[in-house]
Amino acid sequence: MKGVVIKSTGSQYMVLEEDGTKRLCRIRGNLRLKGFEATNPLTVGDHVEVDWQPGDDVGNISSIYERKNYIIRKSVKLSKQVQILAANIDRAFVVATPVMPKTSLGFIDRFLATAEAYAIPAGIVWNKSDLYNDAVWEWLDEVRELYESIGYRVFDVSSVTGAGMDVLQAELKDKVSLFSGHSGVGKSSLINSLIPGLDLKTSRLSTQHMKGTHTTTFAEMHPLPQGGFIIDTPGIREFGTIDFNKYEVSHFFPEIFAASKGCKFNNCLHDHEQYCAVKKAVEDGRIAESRFSSYLSILYGEDAFK
Repeated sequence: MKGVVIKSTGSQYMVLEEDGTKRLCRIRGNLRLKGFEATNPLTVGDHVEVDWQPGDDVGNISSIYERKNYIIRKSVKLSKQVQILAANIDRAFVVATPVMPKTSLGFIDRFLATAEAYAIPAGIVWNKSDLYNDAVWEWLDEVRELYESIGYRVFDVSSVTGAGMDVLQAELKDKVSLFSGHSGVGKSSLINSLIPGLDLKTSRLSTQHMKGTHTTTFAEMHPLPQGGFIIDTPGIREFGTIDFNKYEVSHFFPEIFAASKGCKFNNCLHDHEQYCAVKKAVEDGRIAESRFSSYLSILYGEDAFK
């Protein structure tokens, strides 16, 4: 029976079969993924073949169908390992907050660059708009203009008041969308608002550190009432990018890649070289300094933005 993995706990998987049955499954012992080493051999969104016999409590996942795409993050503590966040995704959204706690633009840029590397359309969902004051809205308007000028969709929403949720609902219709972000950005509350009756566990922020706790323990796919799915991923404090080829990093920043066509040297890294069109664009304000800083951070393998 063919199905899709809708929940992963690391050792067991919940599979939604084609007939609508949900079946708890394990991986058959000889099943291996080819191509790279990952902390998880299967992930939410994978299409699989399940073998089972009448009366079996647990099925066996015997094979994995080819993925149309996937998105991964590097384990910051285990630098040589990667974690597959999800597979077969239509859109990837980083859920962020400008307050309580504030999400750094560097974190957002690392997420967006990774999505670009795997050719997954991405966007930003700014949550908790009910908490913004005039200064925050002014800053957010500038940030929205920056990312929309690059080509990313940006949404301002509140899971408390419902502001902006109708626009986001329309964007998610009939698509498989991944949500990722820091702990504490209200991701679970946001998904609860998008899927009435789901009742994902939520928690309060730590008043001492203004950080959230991990309420989502394992990745899980939830059906949307208007059609499509949301893939909910555990909150992450850091986003480590994979080891990009240094000459390809600029490809994952659309505005930098576009400007690089004017550089004198084809192998320009846009740092110390002369006649660099990218550095000129930064000086002229056509490329944001924050984006250029994120590019350099990834280029030189600096610690992941928190």
